[in-house]
Amino acid sequence: MRTNSQKLPGPDDRAELLAGKRNLKMARSASAYVRGNTLKFYEALAALKSHTVPEGPSIWICGDCHLGNLGPVANAQGQVELQIRDLDQTVTGNPAHDLIRLGLSLATAARGSDLPGVTTAKMLEQLIVGYAQSFDDNSTEPPESFAMPSTVQLVMKQAVKRTWGHLARERIEDTRPTIPLGKRFWPLAKKERRAIEQLFEKQVVSRLATSIRAHADDARVEVVDAAYWVKGCSSLGRLRYAVLLDIGGDSTNGRASGRDLCLMDIKEAVQAAAPRTTGAHMPRDNAVRVVEGARHLAPFLGERMRAEHFLERSIVLRELRPQDLKIEIDRLTEHEAMRTARFLAQVVGHAHARQMDAATRKSWKTELQRNRSKTLDAPSWLWASIVEMMIDHERGYLEHCRKYALGQINS
Repeated sequence: MRTNSQKLPGPDDRAELLAGKRNLKMARSASAYVRGNTLKFYEALAALKSHTVPEGPSIWICGDCHLGNLGPVANAQGQVELQIRDLDQTVTGNPAHDLIRLGLSLATAARGSDLPGVTTAKMLEQLIVGYAQSFDDNSTEPPESFAMPSTVQLVMKQAVKRTWGHLARERIEDTRPTIPLGKRFWPLAKKERRAIEQLFEKQVVSRLATSIRAHADDARVEVVDAAYWVKGCSSLGRLRYAVLLDIGGDSTNGRASGRDLCLMDIKEAVQAAAPRTTGAHMPRDNAVRVVEGARHLAPFLGERMRAEHFLERSIVLRELRPQDLKIEIDRLTEHEAMRTARFLAQVVGHAHARQMDAATRKSWKTELQRNRSKTLDAPSWLWASIVEMMIDHERGYLEHCRKYALGQINS
């Protein structure tokens, strides 16, 4: 049963409430602050003065390559790989930026696990070792072929066993064909509901659902239910909708039968904070940019996405699959910290390397080794970048918490 929608925020009330939720999330931990503030990361990166970040080959990068944006992703056939799973910030840019963003995320997780600074130094050593390994000419195997840390193994085991029932209970709390309104789902305005129905009447959009579910292109796609989705941290405040579809009609009445449900995610695409390579040719439409980046960096995800326009906004549509999970690490041991850093760097390196020819991979690997000392495998530019970033983000996080406690930002 749906919750009484009169007690829930209407479209005009969303902005202030979502800002408050975002600020609360970012005040809860330094890791959440790092995840939710991509703009702060690139501002701090631009301010680095003590060293020079190498300029890598211009390729598609994630742009927001933190821990939570990596995880198992399924393709249309149900195969599962570890890939980058959020491409909102993707641009054609410097691959070193992804490496620094991942290193900052890992270093923050280590601090949150009360691990000593020595462990952070060793993590960054393993980060560069794993990343560089992806650029070997003989390293053609996907990251899953390498030693997988237990933190990732657990997520992968969960992913391959998950079904629609798991997804329904997790995302919409029910396997019945409704989206229950409440804490995570808010009511739509009439114009939003009407626009969503019109969106899925478009053949190019409906084919996204039918092709993934192996139906005929002309199979009926019916919007069963839809709601505004309160989800994420950095995306809070953008347009975000969950749409429950029923695919395939009853032969007698032409209506969808309820036997093949599909959950679609509609997400507004906005301008990326990540700097693009000067002169690089990229789609001007932000949704097209996100989909193009996904096809290069995370093919399993890219094939399940479409760029569209909705209520005069640029949006990305994506079918949610049960196997799509993010890596969440509450606590790290010293051993797991180093294995996790190496493995996740391999995942990112693999996504980067597949876009380069042999000569470019060799040249970039050589550049990665620049300024490596005899006692520390991580190059000085990487170590110095992450140390300065951690100082800057810790200052920003504490200031955010102070303002939050004083009520100077939305609570």
